[in-house]
Amino acid sequence: MKQKIENKAQLKDQEFVGLLREMWRIRLFEEEVEKLYFEGEIYGTIHLCIGQEATAVGSSYLLKRDDWIMSTHRNHGHSLAKGSDMRAMMAEILGRKTGINQGKGGSMHITDVSVGNLGSNGIVGGNYPLATGAALTAQMMGTNQVVIAYNGDGSVNEGSFHEALNLASIWQLPVIFFIENNQYGMSSSIAEMMNVSRVSERGSSYGIPGVTIDGNDVVAVIDATQEAIKRCRLGQGPSLIEALTYRHRGHSKSDKRLYRTSAEERAWQQRDPILRLTEQVLTAQLLTESELDQLVASLKSELAAIVASVKKDPRPSAEALLKDVYAGGEL
Repeated sequence: MKQKIENKAQLKDQEFVGLLREMWRIRLFEEEVEKLYFEGEIYGTIHLCIGQEATAVGSSYLLKRDDWIMSTHRNHGHSLAKGSDMRAMMAEILGRKTGINQGKGGSMHITDVSVGNLGSNGIVGGNYPLATGAALTAQMMGTNQVVIAYNGDGSVNEGSFHEALNLASIWQLPVIFFIENNQYGMSSSIAEMMNVSRVSERGSSYGIPGVTIDGNDVVAVIDATQEAIKRCRLGQGPSLIEALTYRHRGHSKSDKRLYRTSAEERAWQQRDPILRLTEQVLTAQLLTESELDQLVASLKSELAAIVASVKKDPRPSAEALLKDVYAGGEL
């Protein structure tokens, strides 16, 4: 029986197909990155958001191109969802000159100002002051832009979290503090790191509305972010969103996940955001199984072509290391 997908944002049927495609695009992109890492094609480590695609796609869906985001070491999903080119992203992660940041930023530091991505920060909680400053800029310039600061639950005990919320509240800045609570800061359970049941409760200390949502439900993410964006554009100040989700992989590729049980992982995998939206889309008869298979196959083919092409690209020269170090361009 055909069943309509309910949502406050009044999305059209085909928009749900687009959301599903975008989540699949991020999932397949990261699975390819993971494969390339194990093949020795990527220097350093990687931090994957596999299992968290709904937070990235849903939160940025109603943003405008000139709205700003700031992300973390786990930034691939946020960057792609905000509009960064997939080939340029892959080239950056593979350390190629054709990358978004000429191959010098790598996986953890994707920055793409052309689509409103002001940068990804490898320091836990490092973007709170920067995003707050960006929101102050938007307010002073009267641009009506919105800023989203993505961070994990491991950041909410950093001083920068509290300082940023306090200042944003005092000045009523247009910033959304979006916490992806994937249950662990590296190997530390969120339950062991604070004595309140929800991160969102902390907003009340600063006069900021806080809400906890199912971060594996892309519709719930869109609905919550829509309200926060509306507040920002009306000059009503910041919001705190806590999205409950789960990373299917470890913190990084050196993480063996010994702090999690197999039963816990299986339980969360059953709540996979892509599986959930797939079931809704199929039940609503927006796609057939065959059409879904074609969608995924097309994305896989596109990615394979991108990787083959990027591998032929040159790496940055040693001289390039001294360029773009400061705002003036050269050291």
